[in-house]
Amino acid sequence: MELRDMDSPTNFKVLIVATRAKDHLAMAAAARPFFDDLATDGHYSVDFTDDAEKISDENLAQYQVFVMLHLAPFDMTADQQRALQTFIEGGGGWVGIHAAGLTGRQFVGSGAGYWDWFETFMGGVTYSPHPAYQKGEVVVEDRRHPSTRNLPARFEFSDEWYEFDRSPRDRVRVLATADESTYTQRKPMGDHPIVWVNERYRRAIYIAIGHDPTALENKDYVVLLRDSILWASSQQ
Repeated sequence: MELRDMDSPTNFKVLIVATRAKDHLAMAAAARPFFDDLATDGHYSVDFTDDAEKISDENLAQYQVFVMLHLAPFDMTADQQRALQTFIEGGGGWVGIHAAGLTGRQFVGSGAGYWDWFETFMGGVTYSPHPAYQKGEVVVEDRRHPSTRNLPARFEFSDEWYEFDRSPRDRVRVLATADESTYTQRKPMGDHPIVWVNERYRRAIYIAIGHDPTALENKDYVVLLRDSILWASSQQ
């Protein structure tokens, strides 16, 4: 799987923390060897774990990129949330995948605090339940960005097509959207961003698609993950 962009930096470290949620265990299992291969091809190192206790100031200090693989923000303790926030605000790269975007107070248990910063970081959106898993199309509307420059103008993909209470477009740089005419929505958004970066931070990208292991067989999705990690590692 030789996919490395030769213009990108090498010899950096990535920490991937995967969810333990049963709905995403198959994806997490498939992702471990996938990301190992991606790191080998890209000439960087990766540590893969489902132990959220690895999200600490001390441990994060050794990494240039943090990949939040289906790990929902509400599945992290307040201390882990603070450590990740410090890492991102300090210039660390962040790649959030799928369930990493499950923002919303509906997920917080009684007496637990809500991570307001993360909702703002995500562009001020909150998750709204998704439609059925189905085939649709991704429209890559910004092909100038390093994370999406090697993608076609659009590509076919099967996913849950996460919906949100609003479009984050006024607060983030949208890279790709879901073409709602190509699948059946639960609640149409109209403007439906599915990949975006928050340029208030140095290197932060959210990729809402990637529910199950079949995503890792989609060549365009592989390129998106590859280039997103390489971009997040860049010191430029």
